[in-house]
Amino acid sequence: VPAEAFIPCETYIAICAGGTICIVAYNLIGSVFRGIGDSKMPLITVAISCVINIFGDLLLVAVFHMGAAGAAIATVFSQGVSVLLSLWIMKRRGLPFAFSKHDIRFDGALSAKMLRFGAPIALQGLLVSFSFLFVMALVNTKGVDASAGVGIAQKIIGFIQILPNSFSQAMAAFVAQNTGAKQPKRAKRGMVYGMLVAGSIGVIVATFAIFRGELLARIFADEPAVLTAAGLYLRAFAIECVLTSIMFNMVGYFSGQGKSYFVMAQGLIGGIGVRLPLAYLMSSLPGTSVFHIGLATPAATITQILICLVYFLICEKKQNSEALTT
Repeated sequence: VPAEAFIPCETYIAICAGGTICIVAYNLIGSVFRGIGDSKMPLITVAISCVINIFGDLLLVAVFHMGAAGAAIATVFSQGVSVLLSLWIMKRRGLPFAFSKHDIRFDGALSAKMLRFGAPIALQGLLVSFSFLFVMALVNTKGVDASAGVGIAQKIIGFIQILPNSFSQAMAAFVAQNTGAKQPKRAKRGMVYGMLVAGSIGVIVATFAIFRGELLARIFADEPAVLTAAGLYLRAFAIECVLTSIMFNMVGYFSGQGKSYFVMAQGLIGGIGVRLPLAYLMSSLPGTSVFHIGLATPAATITQILICLVYFLICEKKQNSEALTT
C-alpha cells in the first residue's frame, strides 16, 4: 500500500483478523441452512449484516472520526450480529435432525471426507484472493487517489457480488440434493435458470456501473480524483456483473456434484494464470489507468466460463456414453 496509508491499513487488518471467528461461524451456520433447503435465511442475515455495517461505518467513521479502525470495528460487529441472529433463528425454528452437545466431537472419517471436498475449493479461494491482492498492489503504484478510488470500487463490488455468490451457494445445495435424488435433469435446469435470473439482474447492474459508477462511489467519497478512479475501475468491472452470474452458477453446479478438484483447477487457471499476468502487463504499459488493470478480472472470468463449458460438455458426453452402454 502507499506509505501514507500503511498504518491505517495495518490497523484495519489487525481488527478484522481478530473477528475471523465470526466469519467462520457465519459460513458454517449458513451452510446448515442451505443444506436443509433454506437458501433465503443466509441471504436475509447477510443483508441485515450489510445494513448494520453501513450504519456502523457512518457512525464510527463520519461521526466519531475513527478512520480505518472504525470501519474495521463496524465490519466485525456486523458479522457478529449476523451470527447471533442466525443462532437465534435456528433455535426458534429447530433443526430437522437430532443435535446435542455430544455431537460436537472429532470424527476422523467425516473430517477426511469434508477435507477431500473442501480443501481444493479453500485452496482455490486462497490463491484467487491472493491474485486480487496482487492486482490491488499494482493499482497502488498509481498513487493514493487511484488506491482510494479502487478501494471504494472494491467495496461496491463486494456488495454487488453478494447476488452471484448467493446463487453459487444455493446452486451447490440444490444440485447436491437433486444429484442425491437421482434427478440430474432438474439439477441442469436449475443451473440454466440460475444463470438466466442472475444474468438478467447482472445486465441491469452492469449498465448502471458503466454510466453511473461515480454516483455509487460518491456514497463513500467526494474528491474528484478518487471518484474518477472509482468510476474507471467500475466500468472495467461492469461486464463482470454478467460474467460472474454465469460462472458462479456453473461453479455451484460442479461443487454440488462433488467435483471440487475441477472447481479448484478452473479457478487457479483464471485467477493465477490469466488475471495475474494480464494485470501486470496492463500496469506496465505506458499510459494505462486503473480501467485497463481492471480488465484483467473479466478476462479471467471469460476463461473460466469457457473451461467450465468444455468440461460440462465432456461430462455430458461421458454420461450419454455410459447410458447407452447400460
